[in-house]
Amino acid sequence: MRNIPRIVIAATQSGAGKTTIVTGILAALRKRGLKVQSFKVGPDYIDPGYHALASGRPAHNLDSWLTPAEILPGILATEAADADIAVIEGVMGLYDGGRNGISSTAEIAKILKAPVLLVLDVKSMGASAAAIAQGFRDYDRSVDVAGVILNRLGSDTHEVMIREAMTGIGMPVYGALRRNDDLRMPERHLGLVPVEENQELEMIDHMEQTVAKQVDLEDLMLLARSARPLTIVPYGKKTNCGNCRIGVARDEAFSFYYPASIKVLEQLGAEIVPFSPLHDEKIPAVDGLFIGGGFPEMFAAQLSANGAMRNGLAQAVKAGMPVLAECGGYMYMMEALQDFQGHVYPMAGVFSGTAMMTEKLQMVGYVEAELLRDSLLGKAGSKVKGHEFHFSKESAPVEEGEAPMMFRKLRNNSQYPAGQQVNNAMGSYLHLHFAGCLAAAGSFVRKCVSYGKMQEGTDGKI
Repeated sequence: MRNIPRIVIAATQSGAGKTTIVTGILAALRKRGLKVQSFKVGPDYIDPGYHALASGRPAHNLDSWLTPAEILPGILATEAADADIAVIEGVMGLYDGGRNGISSTAEIAKILKAPVLLVLDVKSMGASAAAIAQGFRDYDRSVDVAGVILNRLGSDTHEVMIREAMTGIGMPVYGALRRNDDLRMPERHLGLVPVEENQELEMIDHMEQTVAKQVDLEDLMLLARSARPLTIVPYGKKTNCGNCRIGVARDEAFSFYYPASIKVLEQLGAEIVPFSPLHDEKIPAVDGLFIGGGFPEMFAAQLSANGAMRNGLAQAVKAGMPVLAECGGYMYMMEALQDFQGHVYPMAGVFSGTAMMTEKLQMVGYVEAELLRDSLLGKAGSKVKGHEFHFSKESAPVEEGEAPMMFRKLRNNSQYPAGQQVNNAMGSYLHLHFAGCLAAAGSFVRKCVSYGKMQEGTDGKI
């Protein structure tokens, strides 16, 4: 049993301002000398980057589809072990998630026995705000909706009106923020612009100053400390699979990784070696590569211009190096990438086809993937859980007889072949969290170990 001060910041819907408010809370508490550990509900890579800028610590994801629900308290306890408070940002609306509410903010709050503060966008709204808050509180009484934070208030009179309505239903108000368009974060097709491209420290300072004045941080801390003790279940034993070096692509184009997922690879025996497909001339001396998601479409010309890196990657795959490419990494490893303007740029050429950007979201949601053949992720018949979120599509959809995986969408059970495999390289639009698929992580590391041993006695690694 562990006593971990913690609080969930949820909202009625996406766009209510919870990321801005959470970022401000993190920065304000940190400025007061507190150690603050942040978490994000769901498969989000971008919001945690802003958390990290504000708190000075890596943010972690909590997702009951990508990882077993019973290990979530362990993730929270491990990462917040030396922190004064854990601040957990929700996803979408409080009760929104996958099929049957899986990995909704409400479900995570119940698993973590954490009190919830509901962010309400009250622009052009009066006493109706209290009706909404009451509805959210009463919808599921096992969720501890302990209070609200009012956002986008228009005036003092507006605030008094809504506070009186909240008093009438016994709903505490923990914050009241004025409408302020200067706090709006830059966005594009996948949501916020990643911090790798947007080191807006002045904006973080502005958020901190706003929250410090308009949110009752003392009461928020008292509420967080009231959270009941948590029963901690260990992640599960991770056996060292042997020593190897895995290159992880990290730069403005590739930044979508879960810190806990990378930590699993390290616990299994991998040394992580960052490299940049944008800026480096060659692959580092490694036994395998992990090229995650990101925004290669925004840097297509630069990626294409780095011919030495593209050729080196193709040669490494030809030599048998294990390579895992997720979403943006998959796009980079295709023959070409077509951007939003229709310009086509040559890419690494490992996988066939062109990744074509579209104005319409092509896929979003949780999926289960079955391996149709032996691969670096395991034996044929093995299954892993992940998620998809992309605006691009392949110029020629992969055929069932050629695809290394069969995807099943959680929301409607539809199935479709997916991905490509060449030698020991596998790519697809699937994002994985290795804390939720330890067997696949172990298989990947063992493949890298084997490749490294094969290279011993040669003139070095590629």
